[in-house]
Amino acid sequence: MNLLRRENFSSGAPLEEKAGYSRAVKVGNLVFVGGTTTTTPEGVVEAEGDAYLQTKIVLQKIEDALQKAAAKLSEVYRVRIYVTDITRAQEYIRAYSEFFKSIKPVITMAEVSALARPAHLVEIEAEAIIGTYVVENKR
Repeated sequence: MNLLRRENFSSGAPLEEKAGYSRAVKVGNLVFVGGTTTTTPEGVVEAEGDAYLQTKIVLQKIEDALQKAAAKLSEVYRVRIYVTDITRAQEYIRAYSEFFKSIKPVITMAEVSALARPAHLVEIEAEAIIGTYVVENKR
């Protein structure tokens, strides 16, 4: 049996080691980026109260994690967005479109009752397949 190589990538957050999780995991040419928020390694929640800016910060952190795993945003095929207030969907989507408008991965946005910290408005996870690209958009 041939086993695929697994690589774990850390963001440097102290809780990753304490709890036992990785920011991203790469298995073969698949990259999985776990739920990402705006909490800094120092424990500060960035952009408190700003749904648009929190989304931008999270997506930048996801792009950084993908790059560590040798993946690109253009190789992302699935994004899941968890929000605490779905009525602010346009703010989240405005930031999201700045990263993914031309890539068009499948997306899920779901409202949840709470995230890890009360100041978190959004948490996002993404999946990518290294070596893929957009061929065409069909209707």
